Amino acid sequence: MQTFRRRIVSVPALLLAAVLLLATLPIWVVLGGLADTVRGRLRLPTVRLLAFGLCWAWLELIGVATAGLFWITGRRRNQSAHYGLMRWWAARLMGALRFTTGIKVAQVDADCLQPGPVVLLCRHASLADSLVSAWVSTTLQGMQPRYVLKRELLGDPCLDIVGNRLPNHFLDRNATDSDTELAAVRALSHGMKSNQLAVIFPEGTRASVKKRERALVKIAERDPQRAERLGALQHLLPVRPAGSAALLEGAPEADVVIGWHVGFEGLDTFGGILRHLARTPRPIRFCARRIARSEVPTGDAFTRWLDDEWVATDRAVAELLEMDAK
Repeated sequence: MQTFRRRIVSVPALLLAAVLLLATLPIWVVLGGLADTVRGRLRLPTVRLLAFGLCWAWLELIGVATAGLFWITGRRRNQSAHYGLMRWWAARLMGALRFTTGIKVAQVDADCLQPGPVVLLCRHASLADSLVSAWVSTTLQGMQPRYVLKRELLGDPCLDIVGNRLPNHFLDRNATDSDTELAAVRALSHGMKSNQLAVIFPEGTRASVKKRERALVKIAERDPQRAERLGALQHLLPVRPAGSAALLEGAPEADVVIGWHVGFEGLDTFGGILRHLARTPRPIRFCARRIARSEVPTGDAFTRWLDDEWVATDRAVAELLEMDAK
């Protein structure tokens, strides 16, 4: 019933947004262009953002309609069909992002994702991180990802419908019973095959300076040594290791891949997106490194290991940013 109540609102809202953005296109192009010009934003970021919103809304609507067609034709449980839809959706959205905003992909080093099973631990810097990881894993690597995502994303009707037909878990970050959530995460990665991977964003939320400072203060209250170890972080947030550990417990044969990217810095809010699009955007670079399971410790040593790997990843992000700054 809760799912029905959510979708009876979200699907019509998506349809309305798609129709309104298309019907009022001449109006928002002119008004947005004028507003940007008055502010001296010659790259017209408001127009670009609304143009991407138009593309997103119609691609989402096509995704929802296709999922409906799968249901009508008895393919609601056909995972291959839904992964095909996911691959199409990710590729089209990445194309729309490039066409409307000028954000281009300059580098992808992700061959280490194959073969599975692997657990992919990804940097979380923006509203587009799930899209990039889905595009890399499905379109470029031909794999079938299983995601740990926050429950709030169920407000996106396409992600809600298709995401719940595939092996994903929408995590309740406010759950009082964390054991139940961790058990679901553990079950998610169980039984993965050579073309499958489990994806989690260990930071738990999009990174920012304020969030990093708050996180380090809280860690220092409980574990001063860990806070000191993570004090070198400049771009990433301290990890929350429980979810990553649960995924690995569910897939004892899986290697670990740590993925990081640049190009989406500042895109954690809509205001940040407008500021980012007001200048020539930094190109997207996605990198990853694979770590053999035999090198990954368990128990209490896992947190220390993951902290060290995350500090190394932070340095790798800094190197990519410096590369584009030259």
